[in-house]
Formats: sequence, C-alpha cells, structure tokens
Amino acid sequence: MLYVTLHTGVYNMARKIAPSLRSQDLVFTLFGDYLLERDRPVWTGGLITLLGQLGLSPMAVRTVLSRMTRKGWLTAERLGTRSWYGLTPRGRKLLESGRERIYRPTSEASWDGKWSVIVFSVPEARRRLRDALRVRLSWLGCGLLTSGAWISPHDVRAEVLDIAAELKLGKNLEIFRGEHLAHSSPERLVAQCWDLAGLDRRYAAFISRWSREFEHCSQCGMTGARAGIHKPCTAPADCFRRRFLLVHEYRAFPLEDPLLPGPLLPAGWNGQAAARLFETYHDVLAGPAERFVADVCAEGDEIVAAA
Repeated sequence: MLYVTLHTGVYNMARKIAPSLRSQDLVFTLFGDYLLERDRPVWTGGLITLLGQLGLSPMAVRTVLSRMTRKGWLTAERLGTRSWYGLTPRGRKLLESGRERIYRPTSEASWDGKWSVIVFSVPEARRRLRDALRVRLSWLGCGLLTSGAWISPHDVRAEVLDIAAELKLGKNLEIFRGEHLAHSSPERLVAQCWDLAGLDRRYAAFISRWSREFEHCSQCGMTGARAGIHKPCTAPADCFRRRFLLVHEYRAFPLEDPLLPGPLLPAGWNGQAAARLFETYHDVLAGPAERFVADVCAEGDEIVAAA
C-alpha cells in the first residue's frame, strides 16, 4: 500500500507541475539532465512522450518547442512530416553552466577572511545591460551590499571580468579584494546580503519532502541495492518522473545559494544535507530513468536510420 501511495503521489505531482511552472523550464530540465550528452537531435514524438509524463499535452509540447526554436535555444530539423530538436550552441552553453553549478558546488570548508567587492555604475540608457550584470552577479553567488556594490567571500575576479567583457561593461566596473575592517561583523554582512534563514527553511522542506521517497526507492527491486532480487515496485517511467521532479525542484537552489564558506554559515545549516540527499537519490534513480529516456528516443533514431 505504501508503494502504491508513493507511486500515485509522484504521478500526481508530475501532473500538477506543468500548469504551475513554465513549459520552457520543463524542456530545459529535460535537455539538461537527460539529453545534453546526445550527439543527435530528438524527434518530436519522443519529446511528446517524455514531457507528457510531466503533464504537458502534445499541443503544448509542440508550441513550446516552436517558441524555444524562435528564441534561439533549440534547432529544428525536418525529415518528411516529422521534426527533430536539438540544442543550439547558446542553449548548450546555458545548460552546461547550470549543470556545473548544480552537480559541482564549490562551497569551501575554510575561508581566508577576504572579500571580493564589485562596484559598478551603468547609466540608465544601458539599463538592460545593468540588469543583466546584476543577474549574472547573483548567479555567481554575490550579494547586494548597497546600490551598485556587490560582495562575495570567494575570489570571483576572473568570472566577473569575463562577464564585464561579454556585456561590454569593463569601463563601468571595478573589482577589489581584501579584508573587511569595520563596522559590521561578518554575520551581519551575511544577513544583510543573503536570506540564509529563508533558504535554510526551503532546504529543510526539500529534505522532508524527498527523504521518504528516497527510502522507498533505495529498497526497490529496480533501483536499490537489492535490484534484481526483489520484484520492482515501480516502472522505469515512474523513476523518470521521480528524478525529473527531484532535479526540477533542486535546480532552483543554486540560483539562491551563494555557497558561502563554512565559517560564514549558520549552525545546523541544511544545505549540505540537502545536497547529499539530492546527489544520492539522483544516482539511485539513474539506471531505470535513463533507460526509459533512451528507449523513447531510440524509436526516432530508428526512423532516421531507415530513411
């Protein structure tokens, strides 16, 4: 009964996720976690099947694929009456950057006590670039100290210089690296620049929500240590849905977590425990989930081979 309840719960979560989140985000998660290593595009029928597991209708899938192609995230190729979709270099760069941040966090156990300070002044006429700079600094884990001044305990000089060059804002920006002398304490600076309390609560909720699912799957005959001994309690499609939802929820954390060094984190910080749960559960589901995706994509590959 427990397994049936868990299976139904995950399926219902999958059905609800499409209306509550942008379909483009679902496509990015699918390509980022499952299709990034493919050396060929994926046929529309396969994408309809995969995204249908998350509650998207065939019409919604076709619409979002067409829209993302127009925006330059996807490429489209036709063979007869069918279409195949792959990532553009721009789309691939975005997802590779996101994967690096999600799966290879760089939080440090120690800290040298120095801060990076980024100061910039961008005129209103270049507001779009100024907003883009703020987004990129936030993605790096920098915190807003005052208007036009951002800080980070990490040495982000190289990354910030690359961003400034890309946005052509090198003349509008200065970077400093050194110790903080007065008047706030490191704890007060952290509280001013980052909402760690709110982030910690969301980490705790993530752990609570997914721990029960993980305990179930770690004992399953399909995914767990006893795989092949006990009869599987679920199907590969269900493993796909579970891992998809796991990644889709967790991928929001790297956008908010500055990955502060250990000495700057509050006692009882849930970030490390959430990361361990995510990585372990993600690996537990990998085999059947990836086989399901491969089997769905294979039908389109066979069509191309036969053409």
